[in-house]
Amino acid sequence: MRISFDQDLKMLHEEIVKMLSMTEEAIDGAMVALKNQDVELARKVIAGDDIIDSQEAKIEKLCLDIIVRQAPLAGDLRKITSIFKLITDLERIADHAEDISEIVVKIYNERLMKPLVDLPKMAGIARTMVSKVIAGYMQGDIELALEACKDDQIVDDYYVKIYNELIEMMKSNPAVVEQGVALITIAKYLERIADHATNIGEWAVFSQSGEHPHF
Repeated sequence: MRISFDQDLKMLHEEIVKMLSMTEEAIDGAMVALKNQDVELARKVIAGDDIIDSQEAKIEKLCLDIIVRQAPLAGDLRKITSIFKLITDLERIADHAEDISEIVVKIYNERLMKPLVDLPKMAGIARTMVSKVIAGYMQGDIELALEACKDDQIVDDYYVKIYNELIEMMKSNPAVVEQGVALITIAKYLERIADHATNIGEWAVFSQSGEHPHF
């Protein structure tokens, strides 16, 4: 029975890795599309969100099948429960990549009001957080998950900096207000991606310890 459950868990982890890879590609694609004003790439990210949704549904079904067949208890049940929560946050992260891409489609033919410096940095930290917390879950490494969660504050600080800078630019030049709002919204989506990564980190800790920290 133990061997069978471990095999099932290995299969689930393989599917989570696939979902993570697709989500990382969505974040990267959305930000490259923004920086290069590449509308075709943005539309590709939007179209790919359905595939990620399907992957989430596939993992959910596998989890339910395992619960029915294996009737896991204690720590094993925590692992399966955590996967349900984890993939929900991962799917929402992909949704925000889609949201960013939809904004890119709206503004791609406009000259950017300023060079993009902090937004890509913010995106890079948020994306790394996602990768680390998933790795923390997979490896049963609580410290790695907690380390990644701490970076949420860095992302929050970037959001405040970007927000304040764009607000000042909009005050001095009303012509850029519409694009300024769009860029602030993108920053907010990146901040939410980091929040969801933090949620995953918390579930990674719960999976191993049975305790659910809050950051």
